[in-house]
Amino acid sequence: MLRFAPSPTGDMHIGNLRAAIFNYIIAKQTNQKFLIRIEDTDLARNIEGKDKEILSLLNLFGLLWDNLVYQSHNFDKHRQLAQYLIEKDLAFYCYCSKEFLESKREEAKAQKKPFRYDMQWAELEKHSNKNPVIRIKGASSTISFEDAIKGHLSFEPHEIDSFVIIKEDGIPTYNFACAVDDMLYDVSFVVRGEDHTSNTPRQILIHRALGYEKVLGYAHLPIILGESGSKMSKRDSASSVAWLLEQGFLPQAIINYLISMGNHTPQEVFKLQESFAWFDIKNIAKSPVKFDIKRLRFLNREHLKMLNEQEFALLVDSKDSSVGALAKLHLQEASTLNEIREKLDKIFAPKCIETAENGESYIEECKILYAILCEMIESKDLNLQDYESLKNALMQRSNLKGKKFFKPLRILLTGQTHGLELSEIYPYLRFFLKDIVRLDRNAIADSNADSTQAIKN
Repeated sequence: MLRFAPSPTGDMHIGNLRAAIFNYIIAKQTNQKFLIRIEDTDLARNIEGKDKEILSLLNLFGLLWDNLVYQSHNFDKHRQLAQYLIEKDLAFYCYCSKEFLESKREEAKAQKKPFRYDMQWAELEKHSNKNPVIRIKGASSTISFEDAIKGHLSFEPHEIDSFVIIKEDGIPTYNFACAVDDMLYDVSFVVRGEDHTSNTPRQILIHRALGYEKVLGYAHLPIILGESGSKMSKRDSASSVAWLLEQGFLPQAIINYLISMGNHTPQEVFKLQESFAWFDIKNIAKSPVKFDIKRLRFLNREHLKMLNEQEFALLVDSKDSSVGALAKLHLQEASTLNEIREKLDKIFAPKCIETAENGESYIEECKILYAILCEMIESKDLNLQDYESLKNALMQRSNLKGKKFFKPLRILLTGQTHGLELSEIYPYLRFFLKDIVRLDRNAIADSNADSTQAIKN
């Protein structure tokens, strides 16, 4: 069993998603089940609805699970096993108050020594503290394990003193609940962030105390750095999976990027299922890797290119494959769905003919061409069928040429003064001319007043 164990305490970030992807791939490669375990033990920090948001994202990314469990549903089992450890003299009640422990930490700090819990403190405040915690006894020997990425890791007994497994409110701590649930669901391999590296020997200690003999495999992923070179934080927008999706990055492109990050892949662009044949967790770099938004943009464009016109149309909220073809054409200058939607919005929105370039305006020229185009569209002029015929007809009837012709024509057709060649884009625009050739309200009145004279000319 492979598992992904998110906490419903905040938004899913790319480090979480990366771990989920790797666990999912290994489950598929080894023909094991994939478990989603919602680690909701931190009742104070849990955010209502975040669990469903996480599940929705996993589903969107195609990381389909075989089992779904909530850690809180196992609280009774956690407490039973904690009592078992007490009976075996492998755990004990600790009555130390938070204030007492804090004073001991300050003493250690003043003496420039690391803080270590002393079991002799356990019952010093028994008379005044009615809500003790349960601590497991610290390690008595070295705890070692093999990390698929970091190699052999060892932790000495002084690094793992007695730690809390059940809090004063009866809720299990992260390490205890995690270790117990990995046992209960027969987890065989764990891929997670390197911030959990120090938790692993504690969870191994719990397994040993409970007599669990199965040896789990581990892989701790190096951190992802932001553009500044420091660890990515919530302040980095790109760290949020939801933000990346909102910007118009495709799930399959994000997956492609996260798998290839700090990894040597046999191909540059691939789909999740293709990685099952060659992915090896041991090939992931040990050192932190910087998030590269430019690289993600490149991969997103490549995945967008792989879509057919109908698929593309649906992504830009249309059912018309011609709109999909128009959208796909803009991949020459755009990389995300948002950028493409922005291009399409300008094409189909009423045009602001007051658009100026380098202080030069084309208002009058736009009005002239607008009047002629409206007449041609209304009469279903055959010159609308191809760009060269349209261009020649408009030039002849408007007496405009050069940039006084092409700039206003581009504004009327695309809403912009720069972009793809009109000859390249017009074959896709001609199907929607009645929707495209429109002016905003401020320009309509003036244009109508001039239209009769423009057509006569």
